[in-house]
Amino acid sequence: MFRYTVQLFGVTLFALALIWFAAPGDAVQTSDVGDEAVLWADTVHINLNDTEEQPGKPKRDSRDTFFNNVKKLTQTAFQVRNNYMEDIDTEDLIRSGITGMLSDLDRFSVLLEKSAYDNLMESTHGKYEGLGMQIDARDNRIVIISPIEGTPAYRRGLRAGDIIMKINGESTYQMKSSDAAKLMRGEAGTSVELTIKRAGLPEPLEFSVERAVIQLKSVNYAGIVPNTDIGYVRLSRFAEETSHELRDAISSLNDQDVSALIFDLRSNGGGLLDQAKETAELFLEEGRQIVYTKGRFENSERHYYAERPPLYPEKPLIILVDEGTASASEIVAGAVQDWDRGLIMGSTTYGKGLVQQIFPIGGDGSMALKLTTAKYYIPSGRCIQKPETQTKHPARLTREDDLEEGEEGEAVVDSLTIDEREVYYTNGGRIVYGGGGIVPDIDVDRETWKPIEINLERKSMFFDFAIEYVAEHPDVSTDFEVTDEVIEDFRAFLKERDFSYKSSLQVALEEMKETINEQERSTEFDAVLADMQELIEEEKARDLENSLDYIKRAIKREVVSSVAGETGVYEQIVLRQDKAVQEAIKLLQTPEKYSRLIEEGQKKAEL
Repeated sequence: MFRYTVQLFGVTLFALALIWFAAPGDAVQTSDVGDEAVLWADTVHINLNDTEEQPGKPKRDSRDTFFNNVKKLTQTAFQVRNNYMEDIDTEDLIRSGITGMLSDLDRFSVLLEKSAYDNLMESTHGKYEGLGMQIDARDNRIVIISPIEGTPAYRRGLRAGDIIMKINGESTYQMKSSDAAKLMRGEAGTSVELTIKRAGLPEPLEFSVERAVIQLKSVNYAGIVPNTDIGYVRLSRFAEETSHELRDAISSLNDQDVSALIFDLRSNGGGLLDQAKETAELFLEEGRQIVYTKGRFENSERHYYAERPPLYPEKPLIILVDEGTASASEIVAGAVQDWDRGLIMGSTTYGKGLVQQIFPIGGDGSMALKLTTAKYYIPSGRCIQKPETQTKHPARLTREDDLEEGEEGEAVVDSLTIDEREVYYTNGGRIVYGGGGIVPDIDVDRETWKPIEINLERKSMFFDFAIEYVAEHPDVSTDFEVTDEVIEDFRAFLKERDFSYKSSLQVALEEMKETINEQERSTEFDAVLADMQELIEEEKARDLENSLDYIKRAIKREVVSSVAGETGVYEQIVLRQDKAVQEAIKLLQTPEKYSRLIEEGQKKAEL
């Protein structure tokens, strides 16, 4: 039935084309009064929202009704094309009609122009020129789902959950993600100006990010955690070669006889379903169900099972997730959790569980329809998709009709508490939770950045300092340590670059000054304002001292990156200092606790 409907839609567009070619653009009045269009010349207001309803009578959607409605569509297009008072671009007319059809569907069902379709294909194979991040449209704004590691977006400090308010000065309010992507892509070496709203900060942040050629790979790093026999694999996306890359990586770790594995899916925005299936097959017994889809029609229900023996079947496994873990990543994490094959650690995932298919529109390849046809469900019966109403907590809702330029709503990753979520059970009887996304077995809060740290990252102070430092110290190696002397060099570098930022207290003072000036009472508060300004300078002096640990890690990260690239960063920074990785190592080195959590669940084990 669904395929029939899509084919009929294509036939309809073809019929419209015939109408346009057959009928000239001249308006004709017939002599038959009964068929003549009625001409109006008044100002009577018509309520377009008024619809005739027949209570108790269900709406019919038979074949004849559908054809009759399609006829209304073609007649409307014909009348607009031939009788509107000005010339009409027929391509724009049809595009608007299709967009209107999709406007009442979910936000992931969209019309793809050729460039957007090409971009979608690039995400599964090849490369492109841009900033290197995955984005989504949420709450009428563009949200960063995850920056791709090693790209300009990642290096500038953009992060999952950041709201893009403006792109090159253009507001993103009600902008489609495809349009935002188009604005941010372009020739390598050119720059994009982004205005970012970050949760917890009172003022937007300004970023200038230079485009580059983005090489798309799946396995960013695979190796052994230093001073342990624990393997670590970082997977950033699910593309055509993902399963092959993973098989090679895990086979290599098996050859080194690792005792356990940390599989890092943080900020992995997903990708191809078949690759998610083949990834889950690496860990699950042959014959285990991985995921199933269910939609409106029977043929939308499909079940996917592990079809080959697992490559890593029994040893302890921890999967790291966060709010940027989405779609295909959630399928893998959910299947592993539901079959008690491993533990999920981190924070609740994004909640993107919709099946989408691509349908060509027309015969010239200029358009394609990305349509949601079903939802994903993992073995316990949980639906991955997070309801739209969960994107904001009720107490924090912002009225979108009042959201003007410069006003921001507060982004909330997950608004359901554990007590409010549906309870499901794993194969072994452990409690897991529904309501969208994958709730981890073990929570690990991600690191939050202070204002000075954010501004040092977004202004590329660490990156720029590292470039200069390596140039002046060509013999520096990956075991580089940040000494007091290096910190003094960094202070001098900040002074030379005239680095400045607004602290929380400074933002509050500026707001107070504005209110005082509006009330014309500045003379009464001059002394108080001067004292507060002095406090701000003292606060900023303390900020750098209070952030020394972070600053040392960031300097080392960038110096190591300059010397040894992404691999060096994993070996010297991620595997040695990352909070979630350290928690996973600690648990894997306590086998009895790991086994207890697998068998009983965290809540039960802690009682």
